[in-house]
Amino acid sequence: MQNNPYLHALGAEIPIIQAPMAGVQGSALAVAVCRAGGVGSLPAAMLTPEKLREELAAIRDAVGGKPYNVNFFAHRNPEVSEAQKAAWFDVLKPYFEEFGLTQADIPAGGGRNPFDETALEMVQAFKPPVVSFHFGLPEKPLLEAVKATGAQVWSSASTVEEARWLEANGADAVIAQGWEAGGHRGMFLSRDLGAQSGTFALLPNIVAAVKLPVIAAGGISNAQTVRAAFDLGAAAVQPGTAFLLADEATTSAAYRAALQSPRAGHTVITNLFSGGFARGIANRFIREAGPINASALPFPFSGAAAGVLKAAAERAGSDEFSSFWAGQNARFAQAGSAEEILHSLAEGLAG
Repeated sequence: MQNNPYLHALGAEIPIIQAPMAGVQGSALAVAVCRAGGVGSLPAAMLTPEKLREELAAIRDAVGGKPYNVNFFAHRNPEVSEAQKAAWFDVLKPYFEEFGLTQADIPAGGGRNPFDETALEMVQAFKPPVVSFHFGLPEKPLLEAVKATGAQVWSSASTVEEARWLEANGADAVIAQGWEAGGHRGMFLSRDLGAQSGTFALLPNIVAAVKLPVIAAGGISNAQTVRAAFDLGAAAVQPGTAFLLADEATTSAAYRAALQSPRAGHTVITNLFSGGFARGIANRFIREAGPINASALPFPFSGAAAGVLKAAAERAGSDEFSSFWAGQNARFAQAGSAEEILHSLAEGLAG
């Protein structure tokens, strides 16, 4: 850490941040990474206020002052018309019928909440050292209130333009999210997939474009890729897929099996599961209905119906409708404790 004053100032021993991964982790993974010397992260966008309070208390009580990150989504919920809902259900109807579902089974809402006053109250109560955002930054009054707690504010950029915007609008560090990354892309200025680039092209361009510390994300999966990111100017790295097989993760048995099979070699960007662009392991749903379907409701509203379909298929023994988010280097993921995985990645920091 001698050469990493940014994270050293936060109290981290190892400049590796475990990416927040909603649906496959809770506080246990974040705590394990913190205790091992890295920066653990808690994904908060899909948690109820009660659950978020419980998880934040668990981290605070377990990490002994070590730095950790709490991640929120900063999207703005769009308006969705009845015609849009009908068009989306037309795509899903054959699958719903296959699993005995009807349109009445679809719950209201999207299941992913943007950062709001309730979330702010949690930040003010627990004062996490780092608060990070996906899809830009929250409205200025909310952002200023977060910064007033003393938290460092990080956010994802998938282009140089987004990185410059984040610097101009109050971020303390930029997470350079390359095309390789698993899960949701942090795109917020444009939905042009053609403007996206890989981590090892994006990273040096963002480093050259902003004065903020830049954290590399996407394809950071082993010691070699960690070293490559630092050679290109990263202040830290943020691997996610590398931790999916951690003992402390809540990754399902089917998900773990997929990650350790040839299927992990084929990941695609799809909008079927939430309406937002996200990278995951290809399956029947993606092949037949997508991967990019123009009728999918805008983020996050496609997620309501997709979640019902996923649950019904899994009850029937099928994972062909499950969102197994994973990056392009998923096959490098190794099973073990979070500490073992972190220290394996940290071998790339030697020398």
